[in-house]
Amino acid sequence: MQSKEPETIVITFGTFSLFHIGHLKILERARTYGQKLIVGVSSDEFNFIKKKAYPVFTQNERMEIVKALKYVDDVFLEESMEKKAEYINQHQANILIMGDDWKDKFDYLLETCPTLQKVIYLPRTPHISSSGIELFIRGIIHERDISI
Repeated sequence: MQSKEPETIVITFGTFSLFHIGHLKILERARTYGQKLIVGVSSDEFNFIKKKAYPVFTQNERMEIVKALKYVDDVFLEESMEKKAEYINQHQANILIMGDDWKDKFDYLLETCPTLQKVIYLPRTPHISSSGIELFIRGIIHERDISI
């Protein structure tokens, strides 16, 4: 009897303030790296600390939106950047996926998280961002290219 290969668990993080095609594409690509995708959604308070603004949708609404995607197996609330290792260890993740705007910033986790085998930085979807969408909606910018 052959033993079953252990499933590869992928973990990623995001605010998902205004869910858009860039979010969908990065989660879709992240899922291709394993059999299970777990997503940490930044809490309202954590987002306020990072960006001095609350997200458009509440943390519970954003978690529900992300959880509803066919690529996502589970979501949890991310409360602090300093807890990344704790979250990775708690979920026994093998691969950490981040946007390439974070290039090399989380490589140190390979040394502190026993199950983590790879950190992969995926390119962001060009010409779109939640910040750009918010400025476009408010009429502050008028270009179709809304990557801020």
